[in-house]
Amino acid sequence: MYSFITILIIIACVLLMLVVLIQNPKGGGLSSAFGGISNQILGVKRTTDFLEKATWMLIVTIAVLSISTFFFAGTSTAPTGPKSELEDVDLGGAPAAPLIPPGTTTAPDTSGPAR
Repeated sequence: MYSFITILIIIACVLLMLVVLIQNPKGGGLSSAFGGISNQILGVKRTTDFLEKATWMLIVTIAVLSISTFFFAGTSTAPTGPKSELEDVDLGGAPAAPLIPPGTTTAPDTSGPAR
């Protein structure tokens, strides 16, 4: 699901780039690119309204899809990769009490030097 939403975000971003590139900051854009044809068929005002609405719809779509990836990011069932050798290292220090070897009933005498 995460991959599907990511692909939708990429498609929406490409469409947004195209819509923004079609627009002209001075109000020309697509409506002036076709000369008199656009004035007769679409009309100048209607073209800019459509491009503005398309821009806002794509921006909202990208925002909603981006927020929705947050909910699907932690649901991956794939393993995260090979186990690191550092994960098995004990950084806790020495144990509080000496370990008793198996088969003995008392702890070894550690109060003096070894003989």
